[in-house]
Amino acid sequence: MRRFLVCGSNGLLGQRLALMLGGQTEYEVLNTSHHRSFVFDHHLFDYTQLDLTRASDVKSLVSSFQPDVIINAAGATNVDWCEEHREEAWAINVTGVEHLVEASRKVGATLIHVSTDYIFDGKTGNYREDDRPNPQNYYGKTKLAGENAIRIAGIDYAIVRTVVLYGTGYRVKRNFALWVLDNLKSGTSIRCVDDQISCPTYVSDLAFGILKIAELEKTGIFHITGSEAVSRYEFAVRIARAFGLDTGLIRRIKTSDLPQRAMRPMNTTMITLKAETELGLKASNIGQGITLLKQELQSMGRN
Repeated sequence: MRRFLVCGSNGLLGQRLALMLGGQTEYEVLNTSHHRSFVFDHHLFDYTQLDLTRASDVKSLVSSFQPDVIINAAGATNVDWCEEHREEAWAINVTGVEHLVEASRKVGATLIHVSTDYIFDGKTGNYREDDRPNPQNYYGKTKLAGENAIRIAGIDYAIVRTVVLYGTGYRVKRNFALWVLDNLKSGTSIRCVDDQISCPTYVSDLAFGILKIAELEKTGIFHITGSEAVSRYEFAVRIARAFGLDTGLIRRIKTSDLPQRAMRPMNTTMITLKAETELGLKASNIGQGITLLKQELQSMGRN
């Protein structure tokens, strides 16, 4: 029986991985995050608290559990927060990864790590896995440093880069789609940029891709994103229309109009041919992803 250790299990992606893995009887799964309790305490899921920034804790748990696969869905993802809290961002996104690398090496585990489109500068778009990174903000720099720590470690690994992850879960931080819905439902106007282009990724597609990497024992770098490129403004309008909300509350602006601490890359669309070919992944387009989000919110009584 293969053993999976999942880090960041209380987050949006971590919750989805926990649910998908929880239905696999051929796997033994241990979910972890830095929180004391698990959002799925009412399920019969194994869970323990783990602070990735504490080397001794990571070493002890991995040595005890002896996982075959470690999935790192943890990380500091608030771009402006990372710009202003550099030491903490580095500790989470780099030092924590280094601890997982060392622990993986000692038990011979494969490390599957989630990274970001923000390692690229956004000047061209349509990035391939082997294109040269050039991060424009500190968040991107920490994520690239985490990637590099894995790539030079001499362990079996897969790095999964994704972009604008959205979906719903229990007590998850507001992603872009939920932020749009919460504001429009309350009649609050929002400002959305029309000059940042990306491929929003529905959380189940990313989780499925990660589990296919583990199942097929694939290694290397994979780009897993949604199949349709849109601006943040267009994405917000599509969400509003699907939920029957007032699109007039969405104001179109430019990135330069926002008082953001960190620079944003403008076009981070990514080529996903490798994931489609090697993993059999057919990611959702915007309409399909929003429909799935709507169904999930309804099933949770939140729509």
